[in-house]
Amino acid sequence: MLHLLEWIGAFVLRRLTEFGTIILLYAQTLRALRQRLRVRHILTQMSHLGVDSLLIVSLTLLFTGVVFTLQTADVLIRFGAQNTVGGIIVIAIGRELGPVLVGVVCAGRVGAAITAEISTMKVTEQIDALRVMAVNPVNYLIVPRMLACMMVVPILTVFGDVIGVFGGWCVAVFYSGISSYAFVDSIKTFAVLFDLTGGVFKAIFFGNVIAVLGCYYGLSCPAGAEGVGRATTKTVVASIIVIFILNAVLTFLLY
Repeated sequence: MLHLLEWIGAFVLRRLTEFGTIILLYAQTLRALRQRLRVRHILTQMSHLGVDSLLIVSLTLLFTGVVFTLQTADVLIRFGAQNTVGGIIVIAIGRELGPVLVGVVCAGRVGAAITAEISTMKVTEQIDALRVMAVNPVNYLIVPRMLACMMVVPILTVFGDVIGVFGGWCVAVFYSGISSYAFVDSIKTFAVLFDLTGGVFKAIFFGNVIAVLGCYYGLSCPAGAEGVGRATTKTVVASIIVIFILNAVLTFLLY
């Protein structure tokens, strides 16, 4: 019993120490925003982190819209509510499925890429070289990635929402026999613009979390190739957990 309590206490202390370090790094990043922004680096990161994620986001949301429509359209038709299919799909994808799935996908692809890149720079002592040249690593590495993620993830969310609704429309029209007019009219009747903008607002926070956690675990990476792998895994797991928690909090506040 004593060993169990010691393990629990040590685990809690490690998590609190880690949380405090992340908060301090985030505060340093916010202070670095006052300095001159490296626009070229931001655009490069947007291209690297965003454009390369279009395919996986498209496939994820497309088949999510297809499956969601397959699961709901038949039930709604059975109860004579086929005129609500389009609205339900847009609300579900716009509010929850779109931003959350894009956040999870970006946590796996973008967060891992950020951590792998920065941890490799640390292992090869490139970050120490930046400090020797009087270059602030926070301003040079973290700020461009954070701003890029905060812009790219919402854009990917909008793109994913459109693809997901398109997949739902294809199933509703060509498989479930719902007319295209009824599908579009239900969107106009039940969905409002905030159903989409609220999800985009969530995505801004998700992008912020992915970038900051990715940079933190990259900078705190242990030495060696094994340390790079562990840091990458920690980034993906921690980002997904925080995204789900943050999504619940933002849903309570927004809706």
